[in-house]
Amino acid sequence: MLLFCLFSLAVKAQNNDVSNKNEFWNHVHFGGSLGLSFGDNFFSGTLAPSAIYQFDHPIAVGFSINGTYNSQKDFYKSTIVGGSVIGLFNPINEVQLSAEFEELNVNRNWDSRTGIEDEKYWYPALFLGLGYSSNNVTVGIRFDVLYDKYRSIYANSWAPFVRVYF
Repeated sequence: MLLFCLFSLAVKAQNNDVSNKNEFWNHVHFGGSLGLSFGDNFFSGTLAPSAIYQFDHPIAVGFSINGTYNSQKDFYKSTIVGGSVIGLFNPINEVQLSAEFEELNVNRNWDSRTGIEDEKYWYPALFLGLGYSSNNVTVGIRFDVLYDKYRSIYANSWAPFVRVYF
């Protein structure tokens, strides 16, 4: 009888573990971004998968990894890798506020004819954003409060965004 009770408790504990694991994954959402840009002797490609954990309706946190390659013929080539941590807050369903800290390793190799020395450095960015949400898509704008026009990989401190999480 004691053996049967212990076996029953062990089975119940295992079922609770499976239930807790499923509950965790029910709150995880995956998404990211893919970017391609072509121009006159110019190419840029970015891949940035991400995941968030939805704590409750208004609050989620997550992370992203980022990889970018840029090149302009006879001028430069660059690779950029890094990651970010993001916090999302929806005070109402349609409005999303965000804060995202990004740290990128920038490696720019200039064509020898430019006379510019190659660059390797880390670049931080802290984005504060505001977006409009509909279902699993948010469209908005974000501002980099740490923006440095000489070192940033972005053209300016303001940037539009589209976030999609499934």
